[in-house]
Amino acid sequence: MTHPDKERRMPNSLSIPSGGALDFLSLGAVVHRLDPGIVPFRKATGCEIHVSGGEFNVAANLADCFHLKTGIATAMVDYPIGDLVTERVRAMGVKPFYKQFAHDGVTGPNIATVYSDRGFGVRPPVVFYNRSNEAGARLKPGDFDWKAIFAGGVRWFHSGGIFAALSATTPEVIIEAMQAAKAAGAVVSFDLNFREKMWKVSGGLGRAQEVMRRIVANVDVLVGNEEDLQKGLGIAGPEVAATSKLDASAFFAVIDRVVAQQPQVKVVATTLRDVHSTNRHSWSAVAWIDGKSHVAPTCELNVYDRVGGGDGFSSGLFYGLLTGESAEESLRLGWAHGALLTTYPGDTTMATLEQVKAFAKGGSARIQR
Repeated sequence: MTHPDKERRMPNSLSIPSGGALDFLSLGAVVHRLDPGIVPFRKATGCEIHVSGGEFNVAANLADCFHLKTGIATAMVDYPIGDLVTERVRAMGVKPFYKQFAHDGVTGPNIATVYSDRGFGVRPPVVFYNRSNEAGARLKPGDFDWKAIFAGGVRWFHSGGIFAALSATTPEVIIEAMQAAKAAGAVVSFDLNFREKMWKVSGGLGRAQEVMRRIVANVDVLVGNEEDLQKGLGIAGPEVAATSKLDASAFFAVIDRVVAQQPQVKVVATTLRDVHSTNRHSWSAVAWIDGKSHVAPTCELNVYDRVGGGDGFSSGLFYGLLTGESAEESLRLGWAHGALLTTYPGDTTMATLEQVKAFAKGGSARIQR
């Protein structure tokens, strides 16, 4: 869905193409999450299955809630879990570009499994993984025909740090895709999503920073908090100490150093969350856009399932920027959608665009009749 009238007066320096076959394309690994709800996994007798992946979540949210034309480039495996994922990608309205892998029934490769209970009250959620022989980690340069994929026009390209950490080849696929995206005129975004455990297996902090810097050199829009920026990019810590987890001062204190290292970056944004208990969070968000700082309101959340809230924020922020909203309004749309996403089960949205816009404008939880 395009808005030419707004794009002609784009209120930021991002040169977003006015149209194309896809508004948004993600590259990353898809996973399936087994969710026993509030029961700890060690005592579970049943679970729901959610299809997820940081990059897929953003594409799915933008398609289902925000009505944009989106796609996902990812690995797919020809066994029933692959069929399940394929069905959910289709149901969310995302166009797939699959690198197919055969499943041998013994060693895989597999669609990765994420296990997570939701916790409750003073008991926090517990998340752990089995990414052994994951098909997504096998992706390498040359697996996708980027020239053909971008031929019809893609307005925005996105990937993330979890996918970058999977293997020696996944960062090279990201860079290959970003270079193709830039050549095709697309805006490029990246969610740092720094996961220390994953990078320990993939070469440690030194390799993480070397890889992330190479990737981010191609990026216009960066998502990540001050810890992501410091650990992922090797940015020196700020002298300013945040007074609380909702205080944006530490985040803004590192921006000058981020831009000094990566001068092409035009937008840096992240969520702010103060966790009082598993089910009660204070929620805000911040963005640095074209040299100006913006802070969203703070609201109190009654959280049903916190997984995916950050991707929900990115989705709303990107939607605002794609449709020519102001920096302040784009941030509020991200803040509102991320908040709403924590009220649903699963990793992807169940919100409507009308609900997001109403919440962004200060809507309430009064019954809708």
